Amino acid sequence: MRADIHPDYHDVVFVDTATGAKFLAGSTAKGQGEVDYKGNKYPMVRVEISSDSHPFYTGKQKINQADGAVDKFNKKYGFK
Repeated sequence: MRADIHPDYHDVVFVDTATGAKFLAGSTAKGQGEVDYKGNKYPMVRVEISSDSHPFYTGKQKINQADGAVDKFNKKYGFK
């Protein structure tokens, strides 16, 4: 393996800007500052959406069910 071609992999705290939730994960992302997380300083990356604020994970998702081709055919010709 060639030396000095891989990005720096380190722990980063991702902060959800909508809810303020913090998640610690390994990443190659550059930090946008530092944040104190559980007694240690880590680089911080702000994210707009995470599992803490996304409607799919919070249960506030609106489901629009699209009819399939068979359902459209059955409705068009009066079949159940």
